Amino acid sequence: MKKLFIFSGLLFFVSLFAQKTHTVEKGDTLFGISRKYNISVDDLLRLNPESKDGNIKIGEVLRLDGKGSSKQLGYIILKPKETIYGISKQYRISETDLKALNPDLNNQMKAGSRIILPLENIKKYGNGELLEEVTSPKSQANIPVSSNTYTTTGVSSDDFVTYTVQSGDTTFGIVNKFGIALDELIQLNPALSSGLKPGITLKIRKADPAYVKKSGDELNVAIMLPFGYDSNDSKYRNVSLDFLSGAKLAIERNAKKGQKLNVKIIDAGNEATFKNSLTQINKDNTDLIIGPFFKSSVLEVLDYVKTSKIPIVAPFANSEDLYGFSNLIIMETNDQVYADRIMDEVKAVYSDQRIYIVADSDKSKANYIRSGLMKTLKTPQIIIVNSANEIQADTNMMTGQKAPVIAVLANNNDSVGEVFANKMITLSQEVQGIKAFSMYYVPAFEKNIDELSATSLVYLMDRKINTEGRFENEILAEYKDKYCKTPSKYAVIGFDVVNDMLMRENTKGEIFKQISKPQTQLATKFEFSRIQRNGAYVNTGYRIVRLLR
Repeated sequence: MKKLFIFSGLLFFVSLFAQKTHTVEKGDTLFGISRKYNISVDDLLRLNPESKDGNIKIGEVLRLDGKGSSKQLGYIILKPKETIYGISKQYRISETDLKALNPDLNNQMKAGSRIILPLENIKKYGNGELLEEVTSPKSQANIPVSSNTYTTTGVSSDDFVTYTVQSGDTTFGIVNKFGIALDELIQLNPALSSGLKPGITLKIRKADPAYVKKSGDELNVAIMLPFGYDSNDSKYRNVSLDFLSGAKLAIERNAKKGQKLNVKIIDAGNEATFKNSLTQINKDNTDLIIGPFFKSSVLEVLDYVKTSKIPIVAPFANSEDLYGFSNLIIMETNDQVYADRIMDEVKAVYSDQRIYIVADSDKSKANYIRSGLMKTLKTPQIIIVNSANEIQADTNMMTGQKAPVIAVLANNNDSVGEVFANKMITLSQEVQGIKAFSMYYVPAFEKNIDELSATSLVYLMDRKINTEGRFENEILAEYKDKYCKTPSKYAVIGFDVVNDMLMRENTKGEIFKQISKPQTQLATKFEFSRIQRNGAYVNTGYRIVRLLR
């Protein structure tokens, strides 16, 4: 079970008043002034053309446009286990904007690190500890750059290139050209603090190279599953066989459409013997690796192919220590994505009702939801319970009559979900206006659609087959014809994972050029988001089901 954590941070704050001009003092530089007033160097030079060579004099009055100074920024101090998802949701900032303010965000995800956020958002959604404000250069998005868009004058190491500044270059133009952070550029080139001058040589960290297919139009795929035959460990054998049955159907479908495939099935043994299976991967002639199942094994494969950058698909492993690998595709949607969506749904209908959250054994998801709602709703009453049977209708203090409540299911156990469904039906018969939400699909929801419609139930669904869909029925019929049975849970996952990846591939092995396209397979929606510039692609897809009265 994935764990979610309560997010908190400390804000540093002081007042900054918008100014129209700045008088240059000893030690000032264009970079320092741009940071102070949150204005780009380009805009600063545009407003002060007499300083276009980067030279400024003590006592000189520089004109400011005032736009940047109205957008004040602040820092939060990260607590253990904070995540990009959590920060963006808590402070109501898109991941794109968050990463634009903090281009190296994933590398900073350590307790005690400082993250830049809009001051207004910190004041509104933070914990109220205001100490100091900071300013930052005008944010710039990380823009991937082709190697043909700049000229290098030499290679300083395996990880860096050098760039000679040309006449007309600006700092932010270079930042955009190479898709790097300004702070990183200055850190690698301290001389920039004295100004950008033509002829100086800058050291710049290279972007991770994209995977390049070795040769031919045949796609070479390795599928690594923990059958455990070599290690005499059958713990995951049935799961692996089911996964493989769905994978085979996907392979056959794509082959019939003309895709040239060479698929190798590898027994990944178990976590203790996994390294032995790596020798079966031909690093010089493999275009895609699907599997293994476990995080420790995924890390070993990543290390094994680090020089060739072969795309690796992780069907189940999803944790932050995997997010820094540019050739990794993570299929499993994190529970935190579901929790964030449910919080948004609750906030949209909240009007002073009491809120109950049905927790699982460790209460991590329930506590996360409670924390998020407490920070954004006005004086909410939120109660975490172990069973839906503890949920009671509220009482109107003025009339003494029963009042509706909001109930949230944050437990992925079907039995607990069935109790939740029955309790919601009972409460809806006692009082109108009950609102129910669930992070997960529960079979009892489908069995009681009419009754649960009275609660306006909203739940998130993944890996659930739409039996009315033409594509879904076609796949189910093919599977039954091939195996004389309906697919199990892991057979469905096997089909969805393999079919989605093969549909994104082409004869050139350019899977990452198609990765941004959302696709729904037999039961799973895949919508990938890249964590950072040189980071992994993570599935954030899910489907929302609303029961209407």
